[in-house]
This record gives sequence, C-alpha cells and structure tokens, in this order.
Amino acid sequence: MKAIRSLTLILLICLVGQGKLLAQKDYNTAIGFRAGPMAGISLKHFINSDTALEGIFNSRWHGTLIQALYEKHQDVFGDPNFNLYYGGGAHFGYWDLNGHQHPWYDESGSYSAFGIDGIIGLEYSLDEAPISFSLDWKPMLNLINYTGFWMDDIGLSIRFNFR
Repeated sequence: MKAIRSLTLILLICLVGQGKLLAQKDYNTAIGFRAGPMAGISLKHFINSDTALEGIFNSRWHGTLIQALYEKHQDVFGDPNFNLYYGGGAHFGYWDLNGHQHPWYDESGSYSAFGIDGIIGLEYSLDEAPISFSLDWKPMLNLINYTGFWMDDIGLSIRFNFR
C-alpha cells in the first residue's frame, strides 16, 4: 500500500510540475505485453500528438478482462522520450472460479464485472530501437455484478512501436 501511495505522489508531482501538454511521442501505434497482477496484451494508438487510446486484454483468476482507456500524454523530466500519461476508461470481464481457489476470497462460481478505470503512468521510448517501456497504476471500480474497488493493478508494459 505504501508503494502505491509513493508512486501516486511522485506521478502527481510530475503532473502538477508540467504546465502544458507537450508529448513528443515517436510512434503512432504500439503493441506489447503488460506484466502485473493482470497480465495481458496492450495495444496503444495515438489519435493526435498528446492523446492515445489503449486497449488491454488481461487474464486473471481463470478469466479475462477487456479494458478501453483514453489517455493524455505529456513530456516530463525535460526529456521528450519520457512521458507522463493519465486518463480513464471502462472494463468488462468474466471469470470462472469453479474448481479454482480465489487468492483472497472463499468463493466459487462464475462472475462478470463491468466498471470504470483510471490510469496514471510513466513511459520511456528508446531512441535506438522501436521499443517503449511503461510503468502504471490502474485502479478499477466494478459497478455491476461483482462489485468492488480493485487497487492492486500496477503494471509494467513493454511494447513494439510502429512509426
């Protein structure tokens, strides 16, 4: 929990310290792998110089979760290869706990969830290769069926960039 608070504080300080959006992205579309509690595939596409749409297909608890996110990007640290991004979106998921032990709850059955997501993260794009790395925190609020607030989704993504 302390790590989440520390990461959030650092990212918010970076956000407040930047006056205008200057995201200097060096790619239009990127696809890659996202590691973390919800590992999966990430596809990001810029719709203009500082705005991207990201789709994430995750696997968790013997099920799947699909997320669609709207993200704003801006330069940080005076380096155009570093970007802070933040935004929000929605998710829909389904999983089957029958015959599988849930790590935090003593439950069984099939569940679906629909809800809203937030995201804040840092991304670094390499000059030497069409690869980018990002570290983000993505809290989710499930509104329908399996309700609740999930705060544990911190992920590291590695993507191949298409220019």
